[in-house]
Amino acid sequence: MRALLFERNLARYAAARVAGSLASGLGARVGPLTLTETDDPDLPGPGWVRVRPRLAGICGSDLATVDGKSSRYFEPLVSFPFVPGHEVVGELANGRRVVLEPVLGCAARGVDPPCRGCADGRLDCCERIAFGHLEPGLQTGYCADTGGGWSTGLVAHESQLHPVPEGMSDEAAVMVEPAACAVHGVFNAGVEALDGATVLVLGAGTLGLCAIASLGAHARPGTVVAVAKHPEQRRLAAALGADVVVGPAETRRAMRRLTGSLRVGGGLSGGADVVIDCVGTESSLADDLAVVRPGGLVCLLGMPSIVTVDMTPLWQRQVTLRGSYAYGREGPGLRGPNAAADRRTFDLAFELVAEAGLDRLVSATYPLDRYREAIDHAANAGRRGAVKVAFDLRGEKHR
Repeated sequence: MRALLFERNLARYAAARVAGSLASGLGARVGPLTLTETDDPDLPGPGWVRVRPRLAGICGSDLATVDGKSSRYFEPLVSFPFVPGHEVVGELANGRRVVLEPVLGCAARGVDPPCRGCADGRLDCCERIAFGHLEPGLQTGYCADTGGGWSTGLVAHESQLHPVPEGMSDEAAVMVEPAACAVHGVFNAGVEALDGATVLVLGAGTLGLCAIASLGAHARPGTVVAVAKHPEQRRLAAALGADVVVGPAETRRAMRRLTGSLRVGGGLSGGADVVIDCVGTESSLADDLAVVRPGGLVCLLGMPSIVTVDMTPLWQRQVTLRGSYAYGREGPGLRGPNAAADRRTFDLAFELVAEAGLDRLVSATYPLDRYREAIDHAANAGRRGAVKVAFDLRGEKHR
């Protein structure tokens, strides 16, 4: 099969880290990611099937890996060589289209009895992502045994697959995984239990825009404020339901005005009830703590890395800092037109993608042999007026 393969090569990884520090996406030109012909992965056991990717998205964690910026925390949770790509819509041998739920939990790993998280349907809390009959890998796309979406073939456990409804385009289906992350983030932040809350969504890339749409579908916030850096992001944030859209430099002023807060040094006396951080950088975390009210909550939806941030305001203002990873089941406080208790996040994500028209966020697609161009586009999507960039495997020949 044809695949973009990421190998363990410390010299090239170091080169990618240097190149990525000069310009986002540049690590693809010098790093350990190469386009190659390789063997199809073996089926690991019963319940596993072959999937041929049709579209596979490029996300922020992929870009961090390509640019040599991923945290060393992940070293025991991945195995080499791996094929990146976990935002996947593909097809089975019978032609049926499926969306991949990429977390490699206990069911996929053959772990029985399952861990506490998987027993409760909480794949996001799986305790066995480095164990079982698979090589370590927290998700498909980071595991040597499964392959990944940036290829013409991967293997998946039947528990990971969701059928694509008739009439849903591939472009819509490839948005289901990032939408599921955003839905999970909104529930993790507890916004559905806070009528009339002021919610700040920091960042308006794929995750931020999906989070704005999810707030409208599954919560009753009083005001949703979106912080968007680029013009197209601002337009989409408003179209998807943000009540107020501001640029990064205007955030504190806007929150002070909306909440009636006073200025205290570089921060505010009050602020947002909830901040959903879809960026995950040192500066975004500092902004979070400056504009969240005392007793408020900051939900990290964007993947952070090693940062240096003064945490004194978190202590003094008794702010809750909560991470939000992946997906599982949501409930029982689900609200909105799809009200139900305890539903799989992916089921909610399929509905959100269809109802909010999130296929509009797919801005460009590329074949595998233009992977450097695709990664550059994804790394600079906001500046170039784009949101989601994906690989289009529908025209690729499978050996």
